[in-house]
Amino acid sequence: MSKFDEMITVVPRKLIFKDEAYQFDGFKSIQDEETKYIYETISQFETKRRGDMEEDPSYKQLISYCILENEDDEVLVYERLTGGGESRLHGLSSIGVGGHMNDVPEAVTVEEVIRENAARELEEEVGLNKQDVANMELIGFINDDQDEVGKVHIGVVFKLKVNKSSVEAVETDTLKIKWADQTELLNHKNYETWSSLIIDGIYRRGE
Repeated sequence: MSKFDEMITVVPRKLIFKDEAYQFDGFKSIQDEETKYIYETISQFETKRRGDMEEDPSYKQLISYCILENEDDEVLVYERLTGGGESRLHGLSSIGVGGHMNDVPEAVTVEEVIRENAARELEEEVGLNKQDVANMELIGFINDDQDEVGKVHIGVVFKLKVNKSSVEAVETDTLKIKWADQTELLNHKNYETWSSLIIDGIYRRGE
């Protein structure tokens, strides 16, 4: 099946941003009242064909985006290689492991849906099992309507503490991974937009 025929979860932009009243660019913590509203709207997701959604800014595609930190407080950084699915992001580095979300028919709550999708991506991309991801924490959302890719996506951002030895690039033709300490994280320049915004919103703020 072509990636464009994949059925993915989306939320109407009008709904998720409350007729633009809650629109934002950058990283927004789950603790904010507006973000809590955005989270509540996810339960009203629809499933649509990915190819139809890529050029339709009236919907926001839900993307899991998980930041991995190891026991030395280093952050996982990976480069998207040409074998990856999103050609617009090839050659750029990222601190978020994730991807499009699909419906989980057996799920009882929307939290189960987003966690199941995030866990699946972590297993597929960096080899983490369900036990490894049990303590995954939802920390907020990332949005960038100024960017060609970002205007049709919204990131559901998680953070996860892992053992460095548990992580490996499963598909070496699509990802190249390394661990970065705080100094290297802040000094590296070639990030995709979402990662730059999260680094500014979380790590640079904490300098």
